[in-house]
Amino acid sequence: MAVLSTGPIENSPVSGARPIQQVTVKIINQDLVNSSTILIQGYFLNNLRTLYVLEEVVLAPNAVTTKNYVANFDAYEFVFTTSGPAEESTDISVWGRNGSGEIIDAQRIVADEQLDS
Repeated sequence: MAVLSTGPIENSPVSGARPIQQVTVKIINQDLVNSSTILIQGYFLNNLRTLYVLEEVVLAPNAVTTKNYVANFDAYEFVFTTSGPAEESTDISVWGRNGSGEIIDAQRIVADEQLDS
C-alpha cells in the first residue's frame, strides 16, 4: 500500500478571488493485466483539517480516470492511498483550475513530485 500526499496547498484570495476553484485528479493504471484501487481523501484546511472528499476508485488494467472536485478554499490537501496488484503501476496527478476551467501551472502536482507519507 502506498500513501501519496499533495501536502497543504495555499489558495488564498488574490484581488478578492481564489486562484483555484476546482481540482482535477487524473489517475492512470499502466499495468496491462492487473487492477488497482485508489482511496481519494480531500481536505480543506482552515483552523482544522476537514475531510470533504472520500472516494474509492477501482481502476481496471491499462485504464485512465479523471475526477473533479471543488477547491474554493483558502488551503486544501489531497491524500491518495493506492493498493491492489497494480499499485506500483498507478500514477496520479493533481491540477488546479481557475473559475474559467483553465489549468493553473503553479498549482499542479504530477506523479514524480508527490510526497510519500
